[in-house]
Amino acid sequence: MAKNQKITAAYEIAKERYAAYGIDTEKVLAAMQDFHLSMHCWQADDVAGFESTGDLTGGIQATGNYPGKARNIDELRADILKAKSLIPGTHRLNLHEIYGEFGGKKVDRDEVGVEHFQGWIDWSKENNTPLDFNSTSFSHPKSGSLSLSSPDKAIRDFWVEHTKRCRDIADAMGKAQNDPCIMNVWVHDGCKDLSVNHYMYRAFLKDSLDRIFAEKKANMKDCIEGKVFGIGLESFTVGSHDFYTAYAAANGKIPTIDTGHYHPTESPADKVSALLNFVPELMLHVSRPVRWDSDHVTLKDDPTQDLFFEIVRANALDRVHYGLDYFDGAINRVGAYVVGSRAAQKCMLCALLEPIELIRKYELEGSTYKVLALLEECKGLPWGAVYDEFCERNNVPAGTDWMAEVDKYEKDVTSKR
Repeated sequence: MAKNQKITAAYEIAKERYAAYGIDTEKVLAAMQDFHLSMHCWQADDVAGFESTGDLTGGIQATGNYPGKARNIDELRADILKAKSLIPGTHRLNLHEIYGEFGGKKVDRDEVGVEHFQGWIDWSKENNTPLDFNSTSFSHPKSGSLSLSSPDKAIRDFWVEHTKRCRDIADAMGKAQNDPCIMNVWVHDGCKDLSVNHYMYRAFLKDSLDRIFAEKKANMKDCIEGKVFGIGLESFTVGSHDFYTAYAAANGKIPTIDTGHYHPTESPADKVSALLNFVPELMLHVSRPVRWDSDHVTLKDDPTQDLFFEIVRANALDRVHYGLDYFDGAINRVGAYVVGSRAAQKCMLCALLEPIELIRKYELEGSTYKVLALLEECKGLPWGAVYDEFCERNNVPAGTDWMAEVDKYEKDVTSKR
C-alpha cells in the first residue's frame, strides 16, 4: 500500500506535539505492535457454535437478525480473517468449546477432546493467530439454572468433567503455539427468585473449582469470571465478584474483568489497581453495556478509555490479557469486529500517549489544577494522527477507508449466505 503523504505529514506534527510533553511516539508505536487483542469468535455467528441448532439458554442471549451470519466453521474462519485484515497489528482468537469440529456427530460436553480442536490448532499456525479458550456451560440440556454449583452431584460431575477436558484442550493449544492459552471459566449459575441456600451453592462451586484446578497445567492459564446476574437468573448469582475475587486471591488464579458484568454505576477500571495488588494477572472481556450486560460493540467511550488508562498507569501492560466480548447480531458482524477492535486499540494508544510522569509529578507536588489542566489538554492532542500512522505501518486502511472493504465483502460473500 502506497504511503499516504497526508497521514505522514499529520503524524510528524503529532510527533512534535507529544515530544513537547516528553512522549516519544515512536516508542508508543512500538508498544502498540506488542498489543494483541484476543478476538472473540462468537461475534461472527451470535454465539451459536457448531454443536446444535437450539436456542441460547443459561443466562445469556444475543439479539438481532442481520443477514449473513456465519453458518459453519469455514464461513466463521473467513469472516474472522477478513476482520483481522482490517485491524492493524497481530492478534489472537478466543474460542468457546461449542466451536469445535465435531464432524456432524453428537459429542457431549463431557466427551470433548483435543481432537475436536486440532483443526483450529492447525489454522492458528497457518494464520499466525494464537488461541485462547472458554468452557461452555450454557445452552445445554444439563445447564438448567445451576451447573458447577448444582445440588445434584451427577450434574456437578458432568460439568467438572467438561471443564477439565477444556483445560486439556487449552493446554494442547498453548503447547502447540508455544504461548500460554488463556482459558476462561464463566458459569451462569444463579436463581431467578429468592433463595435461602446461598452458602450451599457457593460451597458446591468452590468444591467443583478445586477439583477442576487440581491438576497443574504448563501451557495454559486459568481465569475465572464473575457477574452481577444472568437473564432469567436475576435474584442471585453464585459466582459473584466477591466470590471469584476471594477464590482468585487465595488460589493464584486470574480474575476476568468483563466490563458488562458490573452494576451500571460501578467502574470496572477501578478494579485494575485493586486486584493487581493481590492477584498475578488480569483478563479483560471488553464490551459496552447499555443499561445491562447487553454486549454492544466496544467504542472509545469514557469507561473503556478509563480501563486502559488504569492499566498503563499501573505499569501492568505485561500483567493483563486483552479480550473482546460483544455479540451484536443487529449490524454487519464483520464491521462490528473492526469497529470494536480498533476502538480498543485507540483506547490503549491514548493511554500510552499520556504524559503520566509529568502528571504524577504535579499530583505529588499538590498542584491539582495542573493535573486537571494537563488531563484536559491531552484530550485534544492529535492521537488520531498517531493511530493513522499505526494503520499505515501495518498496511491497513486508515480512517474510514476500511468500510469499503467490509461493504465489498458483504456484497460478494455474506449477502449470498
